[in-house]
Amino acid sequence: MSRFDHRKYTPIQPIHKPDRRWPNRVIEAAPQWCSVDLRDGNQALIEPMSPEQKLEMFEMLVDVGFKQIEIGFPAASQTDFDFVRKLITEQRIPDDVTIQVLTQARKPLIERTYESLKGASRAIVHVYNSTSTVQREQVFKMSREQIKQIAVDGATWVGEGAARQPETDWQFQYSPESFTGTEVDYAVEVCNAVIDVWQPTSDKKCIINLPATVEVATPNVYADQIEWFCEQVSRRDSVIVSLHTHNDRGCGVAASELGVLAGADRVEGTLLGNGERTGNMDIVTMGMNMYSAGVDPELDFSHMDRIINVVEKCTQLKVHPRHPYAGELVFAAFSGSHQDAINKCLAQYQEGETWEVAYLPIDPRDLGRNYQQVIRINSQSGKGGVAYVLEQEHAIKMPRWLQVDFSPVVQVFAEDCESEVTADQIVSLFEKTYIEPDNAIALKSYQVNRESGLDAMQAVLVANHAEHPIQGEGRGVLEAFVSGLNRHTQHDIVIIEYDEHTLGHDDASEAIAYVQVSVNAQRVCGVGRSRDILGATFIAILNALARAENINAMRLSA
Repeated sequence: MSRFDHRKYTPIQPIHKPDRRWPNRVIEAAPQWCSVDLRDGNQALIEPMSPEQKLEMFEMLVDVGFKQIEIGFPAASQTDFDFVRKLITEQRIPDDVTIQVLTQARKPLIERTYESLKGASRAIVHVYNSTSTVQREQVFKMSREQIKQIAVDGATWVGEGAARQPETDWQFQYSPESFTGTEVDYAVEVCNAVIDVWQPTSDKKCIINLPATVEVATPNVYADQIEWFCEQVSRRDSVIVSLHTHNDRGCGVAASELGVLAGADRVEGTLLGNGERTGNMDIVTMGMNMYSAGVDPELDFSHMDRIINVVEKCTQLKVHPRHPYAGELVFAAFSGSHQDAINKCLAQYQEGETWEVAYLPIDPRDLGRNYQQVIRINSQSGKGGVAYVLEQEHAIKMPRWLQVDFSPVVQVFAEDCESEVTADQIVSLFEKTYIEPDNAIALKSYQVNRESGLDAMQAVLVANHAEHPIQGEGRGVLEAFVSGLNRHTQHDIVIIEYDEHTLGHDDASEAIAYVQVSVNAQRVCGVGRSRDILGATFIAILNALARAENINAMRLSA
């Protein structure tokens, strides 16, 4: 028998529901959103986020517009406990944002959870226990009644803990973990027992969260389960039905969308889908799906490069170039016929009109991208050949994204001179384009200090024969430099890509740094050389800024 044998798996049996209504509905308004990037997204990492990374992620989630953010599992981790305390004691939680914390239905953990939340103005306490058939029978070896009693006890302890801290505005949330692997009638039975303990009202609702902890069926099956649950659960007008889907079958977004059609009020997920196994539901994708259909997601994704930058830095996971909406290449057309169709549509498009452009479901500018990134030349041999010559002849190791940027420059040069381009011509063109652009600001000096966990830097720039001092702070030297540069130039500069190496093998060798930055939503590359890598990187950023300004000046003159 083949080891690849499908007969070892049991087909999922859908519930009998001939009166389903969700297929005839459309999403017309955003659900309540809750980010779990700092819990599910953090626990899924090989190296969990540091406190500094967690804070940066939290602040970015607030800026995007999340009003509910699950910030950790304080009873299970001292790092999470300390982070909760930091947000509360340092008053970093905006008045319109509610923090959420997770705890198992165990009394000592619940007590520890409330200890972490002392002084919070408002909070959601999220308690859970697993109810699935396989967990009951093989992991816990308990009966239905015993598992339900765990949930009831947990709900009771949660209520008692809140009563001891009445100064906080509490909301309770319960999750029957592995809801999709639980008999739906039993899931309702357990949730109703929890609701009976909490006695929610229409003015003081509780949250019942229904996790697809493991995605085991097609999204329509999940939607049937949600619709049936909404019909059967007690006190429906006092209950917020929430979804928490995973992506084991690649349908996490679809399951949440259909679950909202089926009656759910709230969705938990992570930005860009990071989470255990294949990940959590991707809120960027679901939100942008709504946006592309003319529905306000009530989240702001207009600075997508910043979101990607923070997520990649905090998770140490790269965003796939073909990731929906966010990926580097999702709006790029390499096919000639695609480029032609996009060009013709863009030539006819007028601001204020309904967006109808071939191959582009949304306007890239809505995410901080621009049309230059849409039409791109695809010449593998050209990129590879140029990169090979620069590395072999001059030790310049261009990263892939710089190869893509530089290849059209070489092609235009080759077409103009109508002859073979030599290695010296290529490096001269490279230097003129990226290392010595016209009107570049020079770096005269800089100094870096670390204070209170932040990097503070001062630098002196030279432009038009005048010196300009700048200063900035950040969670890293580059962030500090960009902060100071943004303040001085009134630009919005975000570092998207960065790479560096030395140009030799001894201590006297120069360093070279490559950057791709977004300058007021315009992506440009720059390269810098110096005796030290920080100086090279600062120069690369300044050169990229000069290129952006030169490109804009050329457009104006044209």
